[in-house]
Amino acid sequence: MTYDSDARTRQREQTKRALLRESRRLFATRGFAAVGLSEIVSAAGVTKGALYHHFESKTDLFRAVLAEVQDEVAGRVVATAAAQNDAWDQLTAGCRAFLTAGTDPDIQRIMLVDGPAVLGWAVWRALDEAGSARHLADALGALIDAGVIARQPVAPLAHLLSGAMNEAALWLAATGNPQDLEDTWAALSALLESLRAP
Repeated sequence: MTYDSDARTRQREQTKRALLRESRRLFATRGFAAVGLSEIVSAAGVTKGALYHHFESKTDLFRAVLAEVQDEVAGRVVATAAAQNDAWDQLTAGCRAFLTAGTDPDIQRIMLVDGPAVLGWAVWRALDEAGSARHLADALGALIDAGVIARQPVAPLAHLLSGAMNEAALWLAATGNPQDLEDTWAALSALLESLRAP
């Protein structure tokens, strides 16, 4: 009996992973609005009943895909920052990693274009704050505590920088010019440098 239960649990997890994988691929290449549930279940090799066992709707499935993408981006940011020894270098490396991740067309489409449009700004912001924005606030707080950045409330500063980086990532998605990433990084780097305490 335990064997059957374990097998069913593994099967459910495989089904969920297949749905997330295939819907992510389809959402990234064609966009949320252009993808139907029938296409998702066909690509995943499952039934609509199996999809509804895991997700309430296409929007619920998209929310799970977006959360997965945002977790991956946050993971890249954290890993890149952690590779630096100095707290300031961690901040700047993390910010650059976020901008660079935003140039990936799949991430752009899911996280920056469809995310706010499909889920609404408030839900999208909450997911963003749970990921990369939380790490940004933590890094800024540590730099303020260390006196590297002048003492000030962390939340407004984190929201301003997060908004600037999200907007820059959206702009980079629209331009498609590889040089724009370097120009954007130069502008953001100068903005960050202006935060340093004298």
